[in-house]
Amino acid sequence: MDKLTIATNSKTYPMYIGAEIISNLPKVLQDTCKKVSKVLVISDESVAALYLNRVLDILKQRFEEPLSFVIPAGESAKSFDVFYQCQTFALENGLDRSSVILALGGGVVGDLAGFVAATFMRGIPFIQIPTTLLAHDSAVGGKVAINHDFGKNMIGAFHQPNAVLYDIDLMKTLPKEELRSGFAEVIKHGLIGDREFYGWLTEEITSLDDLQGDKLQHAILKGVAVKAKVVSEDEQEKGLRAILNFGHTLGHAIEAESGYGKITHGDGVAIGMIFALKVSEIIFNINLSSEKIKEWFKLFEFPTTIPKELDKGRLLERMKHDKKATSGKVRMVLLKDIGETIVRDIDDEQLLILLKDF
Repeated sequence: MDKLTIATNSKTYPMYIGAEIISNLPKVLQDTCKKVSKVLVISDESVAALYLNRVLDILKQRFEEPLSFVIPAGESAKSFDVFYQCQTFALENGLDRSSVILALGGGVVGDLAGFVAATFMRGIPFIQIPTTLLAHDSAVGGKVAINHDFGKNMIGAFHQPNAVLYDIDLMKTLPKEELRSGFAEVIKHGLIGDREFYGWLTEEITSLDDLQGDKLQHAILKGVAVKAKVVSEDEQEKGLRAILNFGHTLGHAIEAESGYGKITHGDGVAIGMIFALKVSEIIFNINLSSEKIKEWFKLFEFPTTIPKELDKGRLLERMKHDKKATSGKVRMVLLKDIGETIVRDIDDEQLLILLKDF
C-alpha cells in the first residue's frame, strides 16, 4: 500500500492506494474524523450493485446502522434534483454536523456527494472511495459540484475530503471505455507536470490491458502526486491550478454540446489535449510531437478529432462560457514543452480558425 499526503491551506489529509485495502475503512474513519454520529454512503446504481453491501458490512464492524443512498448512474445524476434528494434523505435520517458522508463510486458520485457534504449544515466531513481510474483526478483537490445546462460543474464549492481510500481491486469490474476515460487524466498529469512519468507511460502502457496491478497503482500514485503538488500551491484555482484544465476547455465544450453522457469525459479531454498540443505548436512555433502522441492515443481507441456533427461556432460559444474564460475571451492551457505549461488568452477569430483547421 502507498500513502500520499495531500496538503492544502484548509486541510491536510491522507490518500491510501493499494489492493484489498477497503477493509481498512473503519480505521480510516477513526483516524481522520472526530467522533462520528452517523455514516451515509452515497453510491450509484452500477457501483452499489457490486460493492455497496460489502462496504456496509465493513462499516457495521463499528457503526450499528450505516445509511446508504443510491443515485442513478451517469453524468445526468449531477443535477439539482438528485442533489436535493440526497439532502432530503440526510435530513430525514437525522444526520448532523458530526456525521460523515462516504462517496463510493467514480467522479460523478465524488463530485455530487462532496457537494452534498459541503452544503449540508454548512459543511460536514466526507471521505472519497473512488472506484474508477477517472476519479484519481477528481477525488483529490476538493472541487465538488453539480452541472447546469450552461456548463459542466458550474454550481459547486471547494471542500476537501478528510481522506481518500483508493482500493484498486474495486476497478476490476470497470468497463474498458471507463478505464480509457480515466487514463486520459493520467496522461494529462504526465504532460503538464512530470516529463519522466510521461515517458514511463509511453513506454510501459501500450494497451488498456497494461493498466492493472503494480502498473496501475504506480500510474495512480504518480498522477495524483502531480495534482497534489499543484493543489498544495493553489487550492482555490486562483492561478497555478488552472494548468490542471489542460485539454478541458475544448473537452468540456464537446461534452456539453454532445449532451452530457453521450461522450465520456476522458474522450472529450483526449480530443482537447490533442487540440491544445496543436495550438501550442502553432502559437509558439515548436514541435511537441503532437502527431506521434495522436498515434499513441489511437492505441487506446481515443477519439482524436472533433465529432463531425458538432458545429465549431457553437463549440466556441461553449468555450467562452468556461469558468476560466475572462472578459469573454477563451483562456487555454498550452504547453511550451512536456511538463512546461503556460496559460494564454486566445481571441475568437483565431480560435474559430484553429477549430475549423483541426
